[in-house]
Amino acid sequence: MPVRHALLAVAVAVMWGVNFLAIHLSLEQFPPLFLVALRFAVIAIPTVLLVPRPQVPLRWLIGYGLGFGTLQFVGLYLGMAAGFPTGLASLVLQSSAPFTVVLGALLLRERVGARAALGVAVAAVGLGLVGVSRAGISAWLPFWLVVLGGLGWALGNLAMRKAVAPRPLRLTLWMSVVPPVPMLVLSLLVEGPDRITESLRTATEAAAVPAWLGLAYTVLVGTIVGSGVWVWLMARHPAGVVAPFSMLVPVAGITTAWLVLGERPAVPEVLGGVLVIGGVLWGSRRRPSAQLDPRPTALDGGEQPVPQLVDGDRGT
Repeated sequence: MPVRHALLAVAVAVMWGVNFLAIHLSLEQFPPLFLVALRFAVIAIPTVLLVPRPQVPLRWLIGYGLGFGTLQFVGLYLGMAAGFPTGLASLVLQSSAPFTVVLGALLLRERVGARAALGVAVAAVGLGLVGVSRAGISAWLPFWLVVLGGLGWALGNLAMRKAVAPRPLRLTLWMSVVPPVPMLVLSLLVEGPDRITESLRTATEAAAVPAWLGLAYTVLVGTIVGSGVWVWLMARHPAGVVAPFSMLVPVAGITTAWLVLGERPAVPEVLGGVLVIGGVLWGSRRRPSAQLDPRPTALDGGEQPVPQLVDGDRGT
């Protein structure tokens, strides 16, 4: 990969890492479920008007939208709104990688080699360390909500894989059409119209400017620019070359949260993070004779493709 392409990949990882700070800012103004609906509605409206529908089976488009676009962000946004640290959320969301491997084996009968299995085990131990550390500070619920987001991302990965979209960015954009209506209904039922109305009533005040900037960043930079550049890179290089750069996302996320929000992860959380990233990278390595799957993995800003934890001659 040329140096300029590697720098682009690093830049995308930084964009996606900073995206967790942007989500934090938006959650300061809007209820989490309503924010999910709002975020995807902003993308869905111009997508329907301007972007041709991807040539994939409708069931996989809906499955991708429900898994990656809905369940992932319900878990992530609720977990962060419940107090899970912004930086650690970018790390725990990496649980999508081992979930993708396990679900691929169970649902799609994909072969999992010894290297991939070891990578999943190491990443799971790392997540356990983070969870135990957070349990000593606050309740388990926010942690498990973010893990639920990782599960949703993994389900979206499988749907995207089955879709085999010829133009992945179109699928990523059209996925945004699925979440707004069910999320708005869920928000009305759970958060209530009064809470939604109050967030909109105060949205024109100066104090709400950071929330709108965060939403704009998530939509424009995290989703459109970041995903667009990533798809461009994936089209020019093997997935195994590009995807490991996504492991820089939690590094950027934790660093940004430390610098801006003053979040300082505890030693067990740092050790757990090293195990998660190390496990994913180890499991995603392939033998020289292995074929690389040229298809991109899940895209978007939460929000980065996951290196595939698969060994042998078959990509997942």
